[in-house]
Amino acid sequence: MTTPTDPGPEGTRPPTRRRPGGRTARIRRQVLDAVLAELGEHGYDGLTTDTVAARAGVHRTTVYRRWGDVGGLLADVLDAASDDDWQPPDTGSLEGDLAALNQEIQAALTAQPPIVTALIAASFRSEKAAHAQQRLWEDRYARCEIVVSRAVRRGELPPHTDAQRLLIAATAPLYHRLVLLRTPPDPQLPGHAARTAALAAAAGAFTEPPSTGNT
Repeated sequence: MTTPTDPGPEGTRPPTRRRPGGRTARIRRQVLDAVLAELGEHGYDGLTTDTVAARAGVHRTTVYRRWGDVGGLLADVLDAASDDDWQPPDTGSLEGDLAALNQEIQAALTAQPPIVTALIAASFRSEKAAHAQQRLWEDRYARCEIVVSRAVRRGELPPHTDAQRLLIAATAPLYHRLVLLRTPPDPQLPGHAARTAALAAAAGAFTEPPSTGNT
């Protein structure tokens, strides 16, 4: 899920936040681009409101007034990622969708400068960024539920398959290998992780048992 839902009846996409246009939008874009550039080059410890303001070409008081501190800047960067029109892949099969999704994740996690991994690391240092990171993950999982809904309709998965559990199982190997173990990217990993999760899901590994009331 790029940093990562069908608006139809199968899922409800969180409403896009309305953002101001004109000069205000231009300044915001300059500042957020500067945050990403500074974060990618210097990491969280080298990120300051003053360096962001200088890089963005705006007065420092503009940054302080609107974003307050580094945490506010990071939170807005993450919130801005949810304002896009990204949709999960639609390849015609569950395994294909998951593999394509994993390819996007691997590309994002190995890109240079390492913006995505820097944002993940920053979320452990800033409470504001942590909350924004959680909102972004919730948004991406909500959008990706359609991948599972389509697979159920095609007969690839049993009804009542838990979409989030399946998506976590399919994508977790990428984060574990690339973020935790820091191993070199494996071109086979996205497809292998997708295949493993799809087979387990087809066998009912992520099926929620129907609730039974007391008789």
